[in-house]
Amino acid sequence: MQVRPAEARDLEAIRSIVNREIAEGGAHFGLNPLSAEEVRAGFDRDSAVYPWFVAEGDDRVIGFAKGGAWKPRGAYEWAVEIGVYVDADCRGRGAGRALYDALLPELERRGFRCVIGGIALPNEASIRLHEAVGMTHIGTLPSVGYKHGRWRDVGYWVLLLGDGAPEPIPGLHPDSG
Repeated sequence: MQVRPAEARDLEAIRSIVNREIAEGGAHFGLNPLSAEEVRAGFDRDSAVYPWFVAEGDDRVIGFAKGGAWKPRGAYEWAVEIGVYVDADCRGRGAGRALYDALLPELERRGFRCVIGGIALPNEASIRLHEAVGMTHIGTLPSVGYKHGRWRDVGYWVLLLGDGAPEPIPGLHPDSG
């Protein structure tokens, strides 16, 4: 397995992984499949500031991880929400861990301080993954989403990176409103 920064050529594979999770799984709270244009717009908007990585195995993209804005207000500039998705047929092979092993140091290198991961519950495998990379459970929002005919709780895990006074994140100009 190889992990590398995501490129435009990976977007269709990323879209396929996400759309399968939207249709069949509970981890992504989208209800409608993403179009190629939506995935491209998210990549174009976010990837200069927030890293995106893909894991390749079996001669194809089998998973991806990315960072994104936690909230748009200026004081949240150093907080980042993360997500990792692995093709349902390729889970349990270490792709999630390999993706986080690339993503987390890159987030720290870019100056992010607080990493936030949400997990739709129950999901023991995702909990184990997040805790294995050092994240700590900080709370659960009960019945916050409705998907596949039932209410879903979302737990939040946090990891603090770096120390010291914050420097502005290059390329990020959050709304101060």
